[in-house]
Amino acid sequence: MTAWCDKRSGERGFSYIELIVTCMVLLVLATAVIPLARWDDKRRREGRLRVTLQQVRHAIDEYHRYVEEGLIQQSDVEQMGYPLTLEELVEGVEVADPQSPESEVVKFLQRMPVDPITEEAEWGMRSYQDNWDSQGWGGENVYDIYSLSTIKALDGTYYNEW
Repeated sequence: MTAWCDKRSGERGFSYIELIVTCMVLLVLATAVIPLARWDDKRRREGRLRVTLQQVRHAIDEYHRYVEEGLIQQSDVEQMGYPLTLEELVEGVEVADPQSPESEVVKFLQRMPVDPITEEAEWGMRSYQDNWDSQGWGGENVYDIYSLSTIKALDGTYYNEW
């Protein structure tokens, strides 16, 4: 039996202290990674919000350009050349082609955009007649959109100010 004990004492391995220290180091590294992952997720959402706002604003501008060129006829003077709702950009409007007697339906957006911050298809809207900083929509038309989120962005501004 003494021979077996002598053999075991010569084997190498980790001590209990070494295992605890290794676990503590891994724990410290993990606690540093979690905030970085959250920051990265927020940064990605902000990027998607910027792109979505650009796309919708571009669609509104294209609609306005079509009205100015006489391709879209509006019955209400209060519209000022802008769509009545965001759904109008998705559903499409009839566009009169000057070279053809037939009209076609043009869709300015493929689908209703989702706010990446709130994860809903709800947006704050401003009409052309509203003040630039108003938080209420007059309802005459859709001149601009903004996020309904009141959370602070990474740059210190609020998402609903973008």
